[in-house]
Amino acid sequence: MQNISAANELASGLEAVKARQQATWASGDYAVIGTSLQIVGESLLEAMDIRSGQKVLDVAAGNGNATLAAARRWCEVTSTDYVPALLERGRARAQADGLNVKFQPADAEALPFANNEFDAVVSTFGVMFTPNQDLAAAEMLRVCKPGGKIGMANWTPGGFVGQLFKIIGKHIPPAAGVKPASLWGTEARLAELFSSGGTIAVTPEVFNFRYRSPSHWIDVFRSWYGPVHKAFAALAEPQQQELESDLRELIARFNRAEDDTMVVPSEYLEVVVTVLK
Repeated sequence: MQNISAANELASGLEAVKARQQATWASGDYAVIGTSLQIVGESLLEAMDIRSGQKVLDVAAGNGNATLAAARRWCEVTSTDYVPALLERGRARAQADGLNVKFQPADAEALPFANNEFDAVVSTFGVMFTPNQDLAAAEMLRVCKPGGKIGMANWTPGGFVGQLFKIIGKHIPPAAGVKPASLWGTEARLAELFSSGGTIAVTPEVFNFRYRSPSHWIDVFRSWYGPVHKAFAALAEPQQQELESDLRELIARFNRAEDDTMVVPSEYLEVVVTVLK
């Protein structure tokens, strides 16, 4: 009985975390950031060697980078996220490009699809933020056909974005019992999540954040990127200044631009899991 009670308490806690996360990603406007990451979706779909006509599911799709990449390759695409406003941004992009995509609200930890329904399941910087990592990974494996592929782009712990979340955690302590999202950017954690259901191929890649200046990046992320937006909103003015100072130090550590602009490489893992037959 004690074990059952503890499990129920953990599940309840993760549901509360998920509700807070949903509110965080719904704040600001992730699409402002997301659209700049389009090249990652294109690269991932090429790494997966996606074929026209395949059924593709985009999990935690945001404003649809991988969704659009799959649709451009004449796939039958279903784009899902638990933030409806982001799906609407993806829908607008698809309509502007004349692409046929199905958009559907869905929780990555409880995908409303049948077993073995999709030829490919993808997620770019999305599913990694689920509070129940094991359940989300199991759901991706469940809905993918035997012999199909699961493709992901996940920020690494030591890269720029991984370090960004470490800084946020310094100022806003993370929820107890929730594993860091950046673990999805490690081969060890990927093996824990997916090796029982498939073979894993991992390629380290880099995305370059290109902004007019460090101040420009801070303004954009503070205004539109949910986790940064919420962190600033939760802090008093002196603590906001401390957070901004830490962010400027982080940018200075990674910035490779030799002029006044910002060119910051951020490491991520391009992951392709081939589901066992």
